[in-house]
Amino acid sequence: MIQINPLIAAGVVVSTAATDATYVMFSAAVAARRRISAANWSAFWYLLSAFAVISYTHNALYVVFAAIGSWLGAFASLTWLRSR
Repeated sequence: MIQINPLIAAGVVVSTAATDATYVMFSAAVAARRRISAANWSAFWYLLSAFAVISYTHNALYVVFAAIGSWLGAFASLTWLRSR
């Protein structure tokens, strides 16, 4: 029989909801071509997803680099879209 820890289950629900809400805000900022807002939401989105980086590298410091890369990627892509 499968055992479900209610605290872990609640954490999964909350973290998934937060990640999806952040993705929606990121997408809206991209659609509106708001560079800084999109870059900020993108970085926050990656911070929420950081557990994957930590679990693969076992070093939380890499999360900072993931957030920086996310911010730069979103900012650069929206800069390019604005110039078109």
